[in-house]
Amino acid sequence: MKDEIWKAYARGLADAMNSGGVFVPSVLLRTYRAIALDDGHLLLLIQLMTFQMAEGNDFPTPEQLAERLGRPVNAIVQTLRHLMKEGLLTIEEEVDPMTGIRSERYDWTSWLIRAGQQAANMKREAAAAASAAAQSQSGASSNARRPDASSGADGLESSSNLFAVFEQEFGRPLSPMECETIAAWLDQDRYSDEIIRFALKEAVFAGKLHFRYIDRILLEWSRNRVTNADEARAHAQKFRGGGRS
Repeated sequence: MKDEIWKAYARGLADAMNSGGVFVPSVLLRTYRAIALDDGHLLLLIQLMTFQMAEGNDFPTPEQLAERLGRPVNAIVQTLRHLMKEGLLTIEEEVDPMTGIRSERYDWTSWLIRAGQQAANMKREAAAAASAAAQSQSGASSNARRPDASSGADGLESSSNLFAVFEQEFGRPLSPMECETIAAWLDQDRYSDEIIRFALKEAVFAGKLHFRYIDRILLEWSRNRVTNADEARAHAQKFRGGGRS
């Protein structure tokens, strides 16, 4: 009996792995209410991600979405219109260069950018609140700390422009997957805005401007406990001086 259970478990696990998956950065789940989305909006967006990433369907019909979510078709259409009106979802047209066939796909890059900006704002507000609390407790010494707190808040605020910096360096809009990668660096890996920007500069300097290379840089710095731009600069200079092994 145990063998049959384990075989069934193994088959189920294999089917689950073969069916593909969808990575949803937690920053999207933590910020969706703050950017005026409700649970229905969120579930629809996640289903769009599932259709596109796990099933290869870039443009599911309202009927397909309605069946998946168990909601009326007209409710799905209204939700899609709301997301487009809010600038969180767009429909992009593509042309196959070989066949000339036109196709459409949903693009939620704006949602990822808005969520990243909101997360940066939340961090800035939390930092400002913590700074105010520290200043109120420190008495006379608070005046000396105020410039540092201000510069820290400015640094957090600059995180909201991180996506724009990448788009400027790449010379094109970022794809949804690339936006998710940046969000994961900030939210999952806890890389600072400063260190991500410096890794981008290193990739530009090396002439290897692609996300996989930037991720390798960040991983190497993390392994060497590099936490800020000064340490990264010193590590990079040492690395260049010694050469690759």
